[in-house]
Amino acid sequence: MRPECHPPRFAVADAVQRALVEDLTPLGDLTSSLLPADLRASAAFVPRRDGVLAGRSCAEETFRQVDASVEVSWSADDGDQLSAGMPFATVEGRLASILTAERTALNFLGHLSGIATQTRRFVDAVAATGSATKVWDTRKTTPGLRVLEKAAVRAGGGANHRGNLSDWILLKDNHLALMGVSAAVHQARIRWPGRTVHVECDHLEQVEEALAARADALLLDNMTPEQVAECVVAADVHVARLGGRRPLLEVSGGITLDTVASYAVLGVDCISVGGITNSAPVLDIGLDIDQI
Repeated sequence: MRPECHPPRFAVADAVQRALVEDLTPLGDLTSSLLPADLRASAAFVPRRDGVLAGRSCAEETFRQVDASVEVSWSADDGDQLSAGMPFATVEGRLASILTAERTALNFLGHLSGIATQTRRFVDAVAATGSATKVWDTRKTTPGLRVLEKAAVRAGGGANHRGNLSDWILLKDNHLALMGVSAAVHQARIRWPGRTVHVECDHLEQVEEALAARADALLLDNMTPEQVAECVVAADVHVARLGGRRPLLEVSGGITLDTVASYAVLGVDCISVGGITNSAPVLDIGLDIDQI
């Protein structure tokens, strides 16, 4: 397994438990309870389209919580490319248990693999330019599933932005409208001296002010490629004049597969895309069952 592509065990167990409670409260799977208790079957997970696998640990945990005697075997790990029609895992055990767990396992696999697949598309588009720019996610995630979705981004080859509001300081437009860039960075240094200070910038003048305030990272928001290029030059000139490390430069706001390459070649460090989590199409995966 690739540990870096999988979410923490506690997050998986919690998400699966909540999903099963939603599906089985209060009386369990009424339909599957009609089946003979000793009837066994095998089944295969099969993608209907090409994609990237994510959510393996969630699928395993689903079967474990429904019936620990069900055996799941994998020929692929999170981050692997899947080919339409080619099975990547098998399940063996009581048919009733398999059917009870089926939809929950598929929901996790389809949703998370969809995120990994969409992320890989952006990563490949950036890589085709020869740029080392990273594709970043955002906090535009499904409530309660952020840890799982960010793991799926990693499975797709992307990198994670901050996990939550406690990770670091991101001074956005509504903060800056009240405090101003210099004062906000200064207050952040006093209050949280060990934290990254990240400043959202809408135009070149804000970039110059954030550079002068020694911000750790700049978010270049909703800018054209031409505007971003000017900001990159400003950052490089600032470092050449005063020394030190160039702040991390992030581009964000309306980036699509059609435009991501035009930003990746400009010398920025990261491109954040909310769409890889909040609107990634589900990867269609089925569980094809053969009764034993």
